Amino acid sequence: MAFGDVHGDLSATLAALQLAGATDAEGRWVGGSLVVVQTGDQLDRGDDEQAILDLFERLRNEAAASGGAFHALNGNHELMNAAGDLRYVTPGGFADFEGIEGLALDDPALAELPPVARARAAAFVPGGPYARVLAQRNTVMQVGPSVFVHGGVLPQHVPSGLADLERLNADVRTWLMGAGDQRRVEASVLSPEGVVWTRVYAEDDVHTCSLLADALARLDAARMVVGHTVQKGGITSGCDGRVWRIDVGMAAHYGGRVQVLSIEGDRVQPLPSTPAGP
Repeated sequence: MAFGDVHGDLSATLAALQLAGATDAEGRWVGGSLVVVQTGDQLDRGDDEQAILDLFERLRNEAAASGGAFHALNGNHELMNAAGDLRYVTPGGFADFEGIEGLALDDPALAELPPVARARAAAFVPGGPYARVLAQRNTVMQVGPSVFVHGGVLPQHVPSGLADLERLNADVRTWLMGAGDQRRVEASVLSPEGVVWTRVYAEDDVHTCSLLADALARLDAARMVVGHTVQKGGITSGCDGRVWRIDVGMAAHYGGRVQVLSIEGDRVQPLPSTPAGP
């Protein structure tokens, strides 16, 4: 099962997890051996971000203990926060991270920020407590024949195939832990055509489908599942089912409906959608 951007909306997140058969009404893992992937953008535009991040960490452990797996990926908004780009943080999103243990609020770099933003920035700065949470995740991953990523994997990102995905994930992880260089992730991840930013696969045309076929061939994969670009009518597919777009704007900021993609062998289909919110 896979679902897309939730942008600080805990109610929509819980609804998606229940629709996927992963959790009960209290958000506890009941999915057994189910594998669930969330394709990034838990942060910004909503007020429930810390609760979502903490929920996802708990589910990662509960799923593993039950023989399943829960994978939350990093999207562009997670990495924007780590890079100090707080343009899309709500007032509640700033307040939510005040009082967290381990914040380096005496960092001279924070002195240039408004006081209201300092705790949030300290939580997500590389090496900060929530940056270390993000560092436990992948930015791109492959499960069987399906590649999951927030924006998209282009052929230029994977000249050597799967090994390049492993390197990309390692570079992001090291940077988030505070031990790496942001410049190592800029070209393949943070640039406009990086894996969390590109919108190349948001529309179908001959060139797009050719790029997709090339990238999938390099990874020996059958399909790519992406978020990032809101599909107003629900989950869509393109290039003869080789790309699935699962950002349906389910967060309150967008007012869409909750929808989940089911992948079982070669059978790929959206589950019936439900209204977002409580």
